Amino acid sequence: MTQIISTLADISDRYDAVFCDLWGCLHNGRAPFPSAVKALQDFRAKGGTVVLLTNAPRARALVAIQLQKLGVPDDCWDVITTSGDSARFAMFQGAVGQKVFFIGYESDLTFFEPLKIAENAVEIERVPLDQAEGIVCLGPVDPYADPAAYRPEFLYAKQKGMKLLCANPDVIVDVGEKRQWCAGALAALYTEMGGTSLYFGKPHPPIYDLARRRLAALGKLPSDHRILAIGDGIKTDVSGAMGEDLDVLFITGGLAAKETKTVEQPDADALTRYLETEKYDPLYSIGFLR
Repeated sequence: MTQIISTLADISDRYDAVFCDLWGCLHNGRAPFPSAVKALQDFRAKGGTVVLLTNAPRARALVAIQLQKLGVPDDCWDVITTSGDSARFAMFQGAVGQKVFFIGYESDLTFFEPLKIAENAVEIERVPLDQAEGIVCLGPVDPYADPAAYRPEFLYAKQKGMKLLCANPDVIVDVGEKRQWCAGALAALYTEMGGTSLYFGKPHPPIYDLARRRLAALGKLPSDHRILAIGDGIKTDVSGAMGEDLDVLFITGGLAAKETKTVEQPDADALTRYLETEKYDPLYSIGFLR
């Protein structure tokens, strides 16, 4: 049964590195959580390494800029690993073909900028759906609309045997007080309709492999039992960490705040019922990262 802890410091001596989610843990899309920033700063001050592990469908440099704009200080983390990094590499290796139909914001078009580190990279061309070999999905154009609006396009794509590259496996995210659909919701719909979706973020292995490589590039590669994953997504952060055999600290005050009746801390009985329903048992739980 999960152990409800009071602060990260209660268990931090057991770990050399953390893989920490961003949205719902370190910030809410509008501003940082001061207690979470302080917890990571303290962890680093004691010699720990913080890898920010996010399903953002963008390159890590762009995520760093976003964090700076939000007011997240750069002394609370060491390196960033994104779903977008993993997905871009796969795209430029031809995972869904060279001619692709793009679903996402205009602001996300940097996703298609050439990837210099990719050997034998293919040239990617964005085209209308009826000319495409595959789909690249960074998120719905309208994040508040029902994902089912994409059924006509997906039916056509499935019939043509197209694969969908999902650059952000998150299904939902809370932006301030509003909840938005993410690329993962569209990928799930496409899979449900019989199409093939390719995932590169949490809970899937590629992003964890990249996170370990980024740790190694810093000259630090602790054994898995010395890495703690932190996140609020039960089907992304918790599922992914457990699949990688990593200890996990579940932040109950994020996406599952209502189900776990979290105010400052989760209600123990509500948390137990929620975890039994979801069939996951994270090693630790806490209301908010602090």
